[in-house]
Amino acid sequence: MAGCSDLPDKLLRRKTVDANLMGTRLKRCLSTLDLTLLGIGGMIGAGVYVLTGTVAKNIAGPAVVVSFLIAGAASFLAALNFAELGTKVPKAGSAYIYTYVTLGEFIAFMIGWNMTLDYLAGGAAIARAWSGYFDQLIGFRIRNFTIEYIAVKTLEFPLAEFPDLFALLLIILITVCVSLGAAVSSKFNSLFASLNLCVLLFVICVGLYFADISNWKDYGGFAPGGFSGIFRGAAVCFFAYVGFDVIASSAEEIENPGLSIPVATVVSLVVTLVANVGMSVTLTLMIPYTAIEPEAAFPDAFFQNGLPWAQYIVGVGALFGMTTTLLGTMFTLPRILFAMASDGLLFDVFAKIHPNTKVPVVGTIVSGALAGFLAVLFSLEALVEFLSIGTLTSYTMVAINLLILRYRPRSETQENQINCDEGSDESDENVPLCAKEEQLHKSSDIGSLKTHFRFLHFLTKFKPGSVPAFNIVIMTLFMFALAAVITYGAGSLKSVEAWAIICTVVLGLVVLLSFSGICIHNHDNDIPTFKVPMVPYLPVLSIFINVYLTVQLSYVTWTRFGVWIALGMIVYFSYSIRHSKEAHKYEEDDSIKPIMQNQNGSDDGILKSETDSFLDKDEGD
Repeated sequence: MAGCSDLPDKLLRRKTVDANLMGTRLKRCLSTLDLTLLGIGGMIGAGVYVLTGTVAKNIAGPAVVVSFLIAGAASFLAALNFAELGTKVPKAGSAYIYTYVTLGEFIAFMIGWNMTLDYLAGGAAIARAWSGYFDQLIGFRIRNFTIEYIAVKTLEFPLAEFPDLFALLLIILITVCVSLGAAVSSKFNSLFASLNLCVLLFVICVGLYFADISNWKDYGGFAPGGFSGIFRGAAVCFFAYVGFDVIASSAEEIENPGLSIPVATVVSLVVTLVANVGMSVTLTLMIPYTAIEPEAAFPDAFFQNGLPWAQYIVGVGALFGMTTTLLGTMFTLPRILFAMASDGLLFDVFAKIHPNTKVPVVGTIVSGALAGFLAVLFSLEALVEFLSIGTLTSYTMVAINLLILRYRPRSETQENQINCDEGSDESDENVPLCAKEEQLHKSSDIGSLKTHFRFLHFLTKFKPGSVPAFNIVIMTLFMFALAAVITYGAGSLKSVEAWAIICTVVLGLVVLLSFSGICIHNHDNDIPTFKVPMVPYLPVLSIFINVYLTVQLSYVTWTRFGVWIALGMIVYFSYSIRHSKEAHKYEEDDSIKPIMQNQNGSDDGILKSETDSFLDKDEGD
């Protein structure tokens, strides 16, 4: 019974970050340039080479350009959130660690569990795409050989047409590279990312020479799928921007995270956005979208325009890009497993560091094995479906974390840390009294009502920061409901049916009221490191875009996602909740607290008996 009564406390316990934020068992060896190229390499690959043709041909037409812009805008907003949180908490784990610090253990575990699926499916999907692109260049010899000599029969979706053993071999090679250390992985990534950028520049410059604007006017016009096609395309195009969080996940291996994380995140996102938009413009102007060959869109486009030799340059560039993307994926996943295992939420073996390479070698090997298994059996379409929903969910949680932290009052520890950081060379006597009072005043206002809204007396009864946090959660939940009504009730809205109009208005009002409840409170704007501008507006916009794109995904994707979440809950309640290292910290705090209180002379009667009991237990042990 006692276990059930304290279950909420266990689920909501938050991670306490050590004062020495730069302390780590990993090796800090990555510069800003290394990190930027790692982010670019993690994004520009399978997405731009594979998805551009698929989305243009089957979903959005030439409006794939707009789909990439929308997905890029959503990713850029999410990247700003990652950049701020990454400088505040420069620890491996990315969205997982941010959620642990902000919302508690259970939600953090589910986010981390969700991220493992993202990267496993992502690694398998990229390896499968790499294999398919290479197979196309050599006349599909791999596929024909495998079907003839290995595959017993044609498998059904979501299983692949044939087991892709070449994709497995590729993942093994990348896993070996990642196991050699962050420095080696970074050099390998920098070389291939640079070559890929050269090929992208070649495709855009040469391809635009064959541009024909009539391809945007004929064949159904610029947006044959309408707005629904554009947004459905954007949900899929999100895959082209998955990978920038490799920057945040590498936080414990960065020489100067406070500078490198925001710079590398913004630069890599901008470069990727320009590349994706430029490539989609080039492809849809070179040939009609109806004539695109999705499996090899760019090589075939050059072939149709009388440049068969160019298809080999494009094909090799695509392989370079997909190699760096796969490298970024297989680099990130072991670090997420390392972060979770270090907290006791996954098996300890994933937290083991190789003494020479300083990488989580067991996590790297297991990640490669699982991703290879998925690549062998599952089709590319089935793997990509897992990616978007998991990534969008993680990005939504990061934006929520940032908002909650901005409106949460600083603890005394944080105050002391900030004071030390800002005045390390000066004693307290040298700091003007008015400056101290101003700093304390600003800190005490965080999470409280703004001066102009103090007439709302009923809100002053709540603890500072609690009302904004409540409104953030309510706003997000009703955003999901509003996005669902807009998406699945689009026909009813066009027909002005009463139920659709009423639901939209009511849900919209709740979202606006919740947003207003956030805006009328003070937030922490005195941040010495990188900070997201226009809070709460940009993070809220990021949440809405992510939520709306998530709702665009098919119910089959949601069903599979639900199954994975159910498996995660089994793991958490059977293992993680009992082995959590934060749980041991809480138990130690609870045990020491009575002793400390007794020494301070408070509640001698009750606390003395509790202390004696505790000491007797220790002696008995």
